[in-house]
Amino acid sequence: MKIPVYSLGKVRLSETELPKQFSEEYRPDLIGRAVQNMQKNRRQPYGATPEAGKNYSAKLSRRRKDFKGAYGKAISRVPRKTMSRRGSQFHWVGALAPGTVGGRRSHPPKAEKIWARKINDKERQKALRSALAAAFLKNIVKERGHLVPEDYPFLIEGKAEELTKTQEVMALLEKLGFANELAKTKEKRKMRAGKGKNRGRRYKKKKSLLLVVSQPCSLLKSAVNIEGVDVVPVKNLNTEDLAPGALPGRAVLFTDKAVEVIKKENLFQ
Repeated sequence: MKIPVYSLGKVRLSETELPKQFSEEYRPDLIGRAVQNMQKNRRQPYGATPEAGKNYSAKLSRRRKDFKGAYGKAISRVPRKTMSRRGSQFHWVGALAPGTVGGRRSHPPKAEKIWARKINDKERQKALRSALAAAFLKNIVKERGHLVPEDYPFLIEGKAEELTKTQEVMALLEKLGFANELAKTKEKRKMRAGKGKNRGRRYKKKKSLLLVVSQPCSLLKSAVNIEGVDVVPVKNLNTEDLAPGALPGRAVLFTDKAVEVIKKENLFQ
């Protein structure tokens, strides 16, 4: 598959042959499995303390005619804690059992539960190649909702990695035909419902363009504040970058240097 390489002024410089990693079969099932495994592996274990709801002396006798027995009182046999007593008559309230005030939960989350999941190495690599191929299929990218230019897909020359100003990056993306995509992403930012607002996740943001570079460079910082745009070195590329939310077909823009790294080092095989 040959695609054009554009300069920073969107002048066609040449054509390049994409390596075989970009020609993988489209497998949305594998992509979804790989992304979901990555999300599960990020889960932080949580659970109730084993002693929660059990800090009471709430044992009752289960023998007839026994002191402090539960039978013959016209009350249920739920465990109870004693608040006061007069002789053998007790003022007590239910405790310890599920459904009582301050009692334990029936089936609380367990801290020892293992959330992480494993996936075969070959399956993971195949999913990554499939997501990579899907990002270069214009119909799949449009189905995902991206507003890409008519000549998509294409590469950009390696000089783009040297841009140090956010304004320069914005001007480049608009010149390449991604102005509508960036505007749409900015409009769709909205306030998150719930307590996540107070936990560093104030806004729900849409994913837009993914920029893939050959190595850590100034573009990683200059593009970080553009709404929805992510920049990643090619060696750190993963399936979730290419298919956020397990939905393949994210709009992607590679530099020609990044593609050369894939060819030279035979990545993702």
